[in-house]
Amino acid sequence: MPNRNDKNLGNAEGKFYVDSSCIDCDLCRENAPAIFRRDEEAGVTIVYHQPASEEELVIANEAMDGCPTESIGNDG
Repeated sequence: MPNRNDKNLGNAEGKFYVDSSCIDCDLCRENAPAIFRRDEEAGVTIVYHQPASEEELVIANEAMDGCPTESIGNDG
């Protein structure tokens, strides 16, 4: 279960976020590269772009549902 109080630093402001339980497996970045990115400086995955269209919302939700550590949250 994602923890909104433990979000990775660098997540874009908005509903979706990645928390510190992420193992940086790359699955979300492969499936939704328009939404998720690796912050190389911090060494963590973040939401760098909040979904702005229905299509982006669908792929963000699919990435969230497929996350093996349930590290992607949606406060919306």
